Amino acid sequence: MSAGAGGMGVRMTAEMAEQPRVLAALAGRRSELIAELRAALGDTAPAGIVLVARGSSDNAAVFGRYVLELATRRPVALAAPSLITRYGAQDRLDGWLAVGVSQSGRTPEIVSVLESYGAAGARTVAITNDRESVLAHAADATIATAAGAEQAVPATKTVTAQFAAFAVLAEALAGDAGRGRLPWDAGAWDALPDAVGELLADVGPAVTAATAIGAAQGLVAIARGLLLGAALEAALKVKELTGILAEGASAADFLHGPIAVVHRGLPVLTLAAGGPTAADVAEFAAAARERGGRVLAIAPDGDLPIPAAIGDGLAAIPAIIRAQQLARELSLLRGIDPDAPFGLSKVTATR
Repeated sequence: MSAGAGGMGVRMTAEMAEQPRVLAALAGRRSELIAELRAALGDTAPAGIVLVARGSSDNAAVFGRYVLELATRRPVALAAPSLITRYGAQDRLDGWLAVGVSQSGRTPEIVSVLESYGAAGARTVAITNDRESVLAHAADATIATAAGAEQAVPATKTVTAQFAAFAVLAEALAGDAGRGRLPWDAGAWDALPDAVGELLADVGPAVTAATAIGAAQGLVAIARGLLLGAALEAALKVKELTGILAEGASAADFLHGPIAVVHRGLPVLTLAAGGPTAADVAEFAAAARERGGRVLAIAPDGDLPIPAAIGDGLAAIPAIIRAQQLARELSLLRGIDPDAPFGLSKVTATR
């Protein structure tokens, strides 16, 4: 295993290795968390849902947008925090649900916007690593991911925990009658921690993929539907750890013009798991190859394989594991310490 060579990436690797434990703990608390959420939020479906997040948490919120809309059949939007913090907008959100997402629970902007939405009539939920954080205290209900302290600058275990937390929230909002709308079952939850553990032990595909990417200075990560958030997180991790100009996008959007950047061996990372959007991603991959792109796939039968048994619904989580491995190996290949990429800090205090 190349991670940890020369003392680099030791903390990130150790925190990545905690993900099976963190996910198993969240899966084991599902019934308790669902009961707490329903007690705090009531039985009435929200008129709509708005999600407030930044960075990796925003990528988890993209996944949340999909699963919460599937669960509730209500519109779900990603907030534009500057409307509150800079333009002074005063929305009315009676009957809505607002979800604030922050690993630390201390990002001032996320806290203030969630408080504003609560004052505007929304019921509020916090998804955070710390139940005693400011964000948790500002919300009507909290899903504490309880991933433990994270020392490496790149977020790993807290991110996959947030994706899992959104799946739990979706189950709570779906209720017993709407449970069948969600594309996973208890078996997927049961299989997830061990599947993630097996991926973490299998670093070879990431080493090979990193070598194929080599010294490239650009990369695109492409998915659609439930894996779009994972593609955005893959691009963010590559940017954070290597300085490569990486972009994550929907296959459908990228075909409408941006595919023009794919030529002369540009690395293209696709993510798919056999669900309803897999054919769209395959169409994009074929178009990228025709244009000379160097396509690498995170998929059950891909260059960076993920387990088919997890299914499309929760596949974003193992896909993110592969993306973490790839970003770490690219960083090490370029002589950059994954624990502390240049110019980044653990908490970014946007307002």
